[in-house]
Amino acid sequence: MDKTYDSKLVEDKIYKTWEESGFFSPDTRKPKTDNINSKKTFSIVLPPPNITGNLHMGHALNATIQDILIRKKRMQGYKTLWLPGTDHAGIATQNVVEKKLKKENKSRHDLGRENFIKLVWEWKKEYGNNILKQLKKLGASCDWSRERFTMDKNYANAVEKAFIYYYRKKWIYKGERVINWCKRCQTSLSDLELEYEEEKSKLWHIRYPLKLKIKNGKLKIDYIVVATTRPETILGDSAIAVNPKDARYKNLIGTYVILPILNRAIPIISECAVDMKFGTGAIKVTPAHDILDSLIGEKNKLPIYRVINQYGKMTKIAGKKYEGLSTKDAREKIVIELEKQNLIEKIEDLNNRVSKCYRCSSTIEPLSSNQWFLKMDKLAKQAKNAVQKGEISFYPKNWEKVYIDWLNNIRDWCISRQLWWGHRLPVYFCQNKLEKLKIEDCKFIVSEKKPKKCPVCKKCKMKQSEDVLDTWFSSALWPMATLGWPNKNASDLKKFYPTQVLATSRDIINLWVTRMIFSGIEFTGKKPFTDVIIHPTILTRDGKRMSKSLGTGIDPEILIEKYGADATRFGIIYQMMGGQNIHFSENSIIAGKKFANKLWNITRFININLENSKIQITNYKFKSASWQTKLSKKDKEILKKLYKTIKSINQDIDKYKFGQALHSIYAFVWRDFADKYIEYSKTKNTDEVKQVLFFIVANIIKLLHPFMPFITEELWDKLGFKGREGLLMISEWPRKL
Repeated sequence: MDKTYDSKLVEDKIYKTWEESGFFSPDTRKPKTDNINSKKTFSIVLPPPNITGNLHMGHALNATIQDILIRKKRMQGYKTLWLPGTDHAGIATQNVVEKKLKKENKSRHDLGRENFIKLVWEWKKEYGNNILKQLKKLGASCDWSRERFTMDKNYANAVEKAFIYYYRKKWIYKGERVINWCKRCQTSLSDLELEYEEEKSKLWHIRYPLKLKIKNGKLKIDYIVVATTRPETILGDSAIAVNPKDARYKNLIGTYVILPILNRAIPIISECAVDMKFGTGAIKVTPAHDILDSLIGEKNKLPIYRVINQYGKMTKIAGKKYEGLSTKDAREKIVIELEKQNLIEKIEDLNNRVSKCYRCSSTIEPLSSNQWFLKMDKLAKQAKNAVQKGEISFYPKNWEKVYIDWLNNIRDWCISRQLWWGHRLPVYFCQNKLEKLKIEDCKFIVSEKKPKKCPVCKKCKMKQSEDVLDTWFSSALWPMATLGWPNKNASDLKKFYPTQVLATSRDIINLWVTRMIFSGIEFTGKKPFTDVIIHPTILTRDGKRMSKSLGTGIDPEILIEKYGADATRFGIIYQMMGGQNIHFSENSIIAGKKFANKLWNITRFININLENSKIQITNYKFKSASWQTKLSKKDKEILKKLYKTIKSINQDIDKYKFGQALHSIYAFVWRDFADKYIEYSKTKNTDEVKQVLFFIVANIIKLLHPFMPFITEELWDKLGFKGREGLLMISEWPRKL
């Protein structure tokens, strides 16, 4: 053994050995008849990273957590499956390919849908698995033979089956509702796909003249003042709403105001949802351009005026003066007009939270749109019951409240997206004699295959919907579709579903975790997993979110190249001590590298001392009467501390306290074993001491394998175990003797 450990000489070599062994697959290893776990299964599905993505610190943390669990269970004799795969990421992938086309002065429309999809598949083939290759560098022991992709033929079949199932249950419907619209991506987005940025804005206090003058004692009221951050939407107002408890406006409910500029009469209505403390306590109601307003409008049967189109331009309904203008230009003109008419009472500066597209950062435009929705009432109830009854547990437990609160306030899910890349809706429209109508207005059928003959008119060639499904609709099926669903007799589905653990981040609890839970229960009658680990978010050292674009991101590949995969894994997990956030410090990675070198030198010392020795590890029972008489006080002390460490590490990993487990083994190795017992052993060169040294280092290597798999596998070989017992990755996990 060299004097220092060089990860670059070891890691690629070791990973190749693991892959060639076939032990990442649960099918390769022959079960040991004496192992009580050999007939048990343990499965995890890797949260599928986007094919556009590269490994970031969150991925590295999450993958390491899952690998720790899988490697420990594998060593305990379980048939373990860690199933990997990637997500097609509709919006993100389409954006990437469109940007590539833009550099060539082309758009997807120049290619047409079919050729554009071909181009995306080519891009996916070249770049789509980059992140999985990076996970291999980290040491992830996934079963790569079972790799899945959300656009593969079998997976697409599962998505189609799910849509048709929901539709036939009358849980999927088509309707006109206000949705979040990205004018850059030209698609709808759910509330959960928005990001918010603080922007300096204005709050305009606008006078709406009363149609009839109101006298209240000596006070004569000529107008009502409404505060808004979006004057351009005035043109789409259908009403003014006030809280019925607001004494200022109680006598105005039921009267009318004259809408500025367009001069149409709109009512003042009563609405309990109005915040009396915001602005003036009176709000404008624009049902076509605000989600809350659309609910108020629906309840009060208000007319809908769509004054902004899908490109962020003013429509004909906004009037000739403003038709075709951008919302920004229209706002400026409208404010000037309001000032001319003396209808602006005051303008305040305001820090406003503005919703942005999570992929392209364009400002979101709430628009009334004809979309497909999934009813959520019954599905939400199922998902809620699974957690409330204790069938599914969150770690830490406080995330259960976040989960339940969202389900209690859930709205129907807008599942359609106006993209080309994704799972196209299995919906077909009758085209006969309806050329002048938009496809959305035509009669349709839902079918697995395009009908050879239109069942509506019996003549036309039906046209498939242009819409694709929300990416989260397909990924909601991930734990079961990857294992063979909807084929209920699929071997993997029978063996490995439900899975045991899901590890993920807090920002997709509602986007993904809840949807997998209700999908699993609805389609299989079983929860998709038992435990949900919500890992902490890795922030910069000063507590800011990591961002590559802002220069605050840290690339795990660079850390692996610089310090090694084991040191990187060590450094990430070592900082995971129960908090919601990790303020990342590279010092922990450096400590991991030093620790790896310490392990190397400990093993090197023991190897030198055991040279030409006949000492073996097999079947030593240090608690037997014969051994008790041979062991010194120091021998007994270190063995007692080892057993205590084994017990605490088992407990900590089983409770998902990974940082605490790593701290325990680190303290034992460095303080108790290296600093004390090894120093003691230098003065007592007996067979008993050699046997204890050999026994303890073997157990240390086993305990550390899930955390630092590369160096431990290499040390296992250096100590001669590989030749006698095979690879460390399938050796027996330590247990108290």
